[in-house]
Amino acid sequence: MAGTSSASHGDGPKKARIEIIPLIDVVFFLLATFVLFTLSLNKSQGLNVTLPQSETGEVRDPSGTATITVTSEGTIAWDKDPVTLDEFLTRLKSFKNTHADEAKILINGDENAPFNQAIYVFDEVRKSGIQKVLIETRVKPPST
Repeated sequence: MAGTSSASHGDGPKKARIEIIPLIDVVFFLLATFVLFTLSLNKSQGLNVTLPQSETGEVRDPSGTATITVTSEGTIAWDKDPVTLDEFLTRLKSFKNTHADEAKILINGDENAPFNQAIYVFDEVRKSGIQKVLIETRVKPPST
């Protein structure tokens, strides 16, 4: 029996290995995707309202912006903080003084808000000297 050889020399069955490098690659890819997605969100600083739809809306830059919300009941909020008309005018003047030429106002109105209340807010912002006034809308779905 001198010429016979065995395929296994006592090594036994091979053990399964878990490759950690591809797992780390996948985890980092998911983490990077999540971070980029959350950074791309432009969360409104105003109250949660049902925005009117628009086909021509553009992406806004939230830096240096104060959000004024007009609710469906006609009440006004400054950055999620309900205010009276006098408080609104006081905050508007203070915002204009602190931000000077870079001041931007975002009007975040409910689609059922009284039109005269939204015009009042728009008019007071323009009278304060702030020329950059944005109206927040949601994207209108394409018609089929």
